[in-house]
Amino acid sequence: MARLLMHYLQGSAWMSGRGLASAPRSVFVEPRGTITQGYRTCIALNSHYDYDEVRSEFQTLKPAEHFNFAKDIVGSWAKKKPGHPALHFTNGHDSIMMTYHDLYQQAQALATALIDQGPPRCALVILPKVPEWWIINVAGSWCGTMISPGTTLLTLSDIAYRLSKCGADCIICDADMATALDSVTCSLPLRIAVTRNNQEIRHNWVSYHHLLESVKGKPVKPCIVSRGDDIAQLFFTSGTTGMPKIVPHTQSSYGLGLLTAARYWLDLKEDDLIWNISDTGWAKAAWSSLYAPFMCGATGFIHQMSRFDPEETLRSLCEYPVTVLCAPPTAYRAMIQFNLSQYRFQSLRHCVSAGEPLNPEAIEIWTRNTGLHIYEGYGQSETTLLSGMFKGMDSRLGSMGKAAPGYTLKVIDDKQRELAPHQEGYLAVSLKDGHPVGLFKGYLFSEERTDEAFVGDYYLTGDKAYYDDDGYFWFIGRADDVILSGGYRIGPFEVESSLLEHPAVTESAVVSSPDSQRGEVVKAFIVLASDYENHDPKSLVAVLQEHVKKSSAPYKYPRKIEFVKSLPKTVSGKIRRVELRDQEWGRK
Repeated sequence: MARLLMHYLQGSAWMSGRGLASAPRSVFVEPRGTITQGYRTCIALNSHYDYDEVRSEFQTLKPAEHFNFAKDIVGSWAKKKPGHPALHFTNGHDSIMMTYHDLYQQAQALATALIDQGPPRCALVILPKVPEWWIINVAGSWCGTMISPGTTLLTLSDIAYRLSKCGADCIICDADMATALDSVTCSLPLRIAVTRNNQEIRHNWVSYHHLLESVKGKPVKPCIVSRGDDIAQLFFTSGTTGMPKIVPHTQSSYGLGLLTAARYWLDLKEDDLIWNISDTGWAKAAWSSLYAPFMCGATGFIHQMSRFDPEETLRSLCEYPVTVLCAPPTAYRAMIQFNLSQYRFQSLRHCVSAGEPLNPEAIEIWTRNTGLHIYEGYGQSETTLLSGMFKGMDSRLGSMGKAAPGYTLKVIDDKQRELAPHQEGYLAVSLKDGHPVGLFKGYLFSEERTDEAFVGDYYLTGDKAYYDDDGYFWFIGRADDVILSGGYRIGPFEVESSLLEHPAVTESAVVSSPDSQRGEVVKAFIVLASDYENHDPKSLVAVLQEHVKKSSAPYKYPRKIEFVKSLPKTVSGKIRRVELRDQEWGRK
């Protein structure tokens, strides 16, 4: 079997974009140097991949004994192509570029300043999409500071909770937030404020820019000798089903474990400009805005919109040379509401979606109008990419795709028995062949929750799914979201997708609701499109129920429908079905 192993920092053949016809053979290069100590990486030379061959070779990926993302990845690119843009920022009018050399140099300077202060053990970083966010993440890796990112939408109580749980001894935010956070951060040894236009900062806060000025002309402090299993990132789960849990990821689990996502799902090459529409407070930003582009020597595109604007996004895709788009389903659903035929994307070649399932109709509309397919990916804060649709696979609209190289996915029952195709059960990562590099090893400070997630030879994702005869996985819903009604098991996502096909529906959330005869029935909370807000509610309920009966199975239609102005969501934009379900069952 021809090997697909190639060190991702050697040579430039794989950035040439040659297809299968012109490059029928794969190339094997034995990794060498510090960066590859203790592991191998898989990089295909082609735009379309032989899934089985890539998967077989990727099983050899092992954690590095010593590895540092800042030095071994960013530093290598800074030496190899110092003038190449690492980041492209725009506010929709003006743009600035940051090269790999400049990013690396500023990160080293910040790390040196932090070491002079006594490097923090853990920094809670709450910043919008500004260059400092990327610099801080690279600097944290250099000096051994764990980074815990948080969205700027967090409340004071959210921040106080995170500080108390993760043990942060440093907070980094902008000057405006520093004022608001003064009372809940006063006990921290180090508080850093990122200022703009000579803003003044509060007493006992340190200016980010003064830190950099303090080390001008001084030699750079050496990079720490970090182990592959040293914690680099601490993520808080979105809180969909309870208080957020702390997910630690190591230098290896993200620095190496995201190779699959970077190369095979995002399909990144050195000359790509990737736009990941994600808030800096979430793991998805680390995936596709930080680690993945820098692994491949690509350029990250950052549009500094204060909030997502679908029309501005479409305009920007026409104006800027973005080649890869990574967006959540809500963004695609919003964009297809516009007349896509009037937009011409000159450079865009590859689109992916993640966060939650994207309904097939949205994919069809996008593809029909743009000529570009949307490749879905599935993963969690606790993992890297678990499954996805990859180039070269048969299209299966609505599917989660196949297990990502490096992972073995199974569907199991309550007794941990592996189920056959088409049998619904719990989606799990098999640990029988070892612990995958990208999978976390347990929640921080929560042995009970860790024991609930790691059972026997499996990590339980908390989601329900099944797989077909060809190994494609199909999402049903969260394990606690599945509705049991009249002897039927109904996944809310399928009902929501069916409702979204109707022009009257902008958003929908489906949960169980108590019923004296059936135990529970399907209830849909619906946000109406503006054109339907004045329609007779009773007749509209009947129309939507009939629509679901015809487009899905009759037993799945929502027997109850409530029209609402908005749906409860987490700060990351995910619908909180748990809140609606508790409301229905009188739990609050």
